[in-house]
Amino acid sequence: MLRAAMTAGIYLIRHGETEWSRSGRHTGLSEVPLTPEGERQARGQALRLAKVAFSLVLTSTRGRSRRTCELAGLGPSAAVDADVAEWDYGDYEGLTSAEIHARRPDWQLFRDGCPRGESPEQVGARADRVLARLRATGGRAAVFTHGHFARALAARWAGWPVAAGAHLLLEPACLGILGFEHGSAAAPVIALWNQPPDEA
Repeated sequence: MLRAAMTAGIYLIRHGETEWSRSGRHTGLSEVPLTPEGERQARGQALRLAKVAFSLVLTSTRGRSRRTCELAGLGPSAAVDADVAEWDYGDYEGLTSAEIHARRPDWQLFRDGCPRGESPEQVGARADRVLARLRATGGRAAVFTHGHFARALAARWAGWPVAAGAHLLLEPACLGILGFEHGSAAAPVIALWNQPPDEA
């Protein structure tokens, strides 16, 4: 699996654990730092990423992603990009899925979006802008981002609707790699997904 991944173009890295990710609270605009475990997780991606030459490194505006990028060894070369920030959860910021379902039992993020936050269409438009930028780089790119946005980005890469991101779980500090079958830009694939960090 890793051999196939080495021909891929986009490395997606979710930020390491925070207190809110550990408790399942939706964390969009809030600034919640990495836990000590989250910092250890982020360092665990450093050795793997050091073996790859990146032509572009992007990180979310949120501190948890920027810190993950730094600990993974790519901070000095990273550009901060608001388009790779997490979903804006609006009224659901800081709530767990169980708390949201108590208000709205049939709610699904990737289908319904969030009141006074972002819709799937808005997140999809951001993802498409990011992918257009990454495809234009002509080389490998690393993106330090967030769980739900990374899932939407991978879905759009594969040509699926944002709603398909519901089926692509990405744990804290895990890696996904987006590439092309047989090197063909006409055949985008998810080459690797939810790869945990090495022990650090």
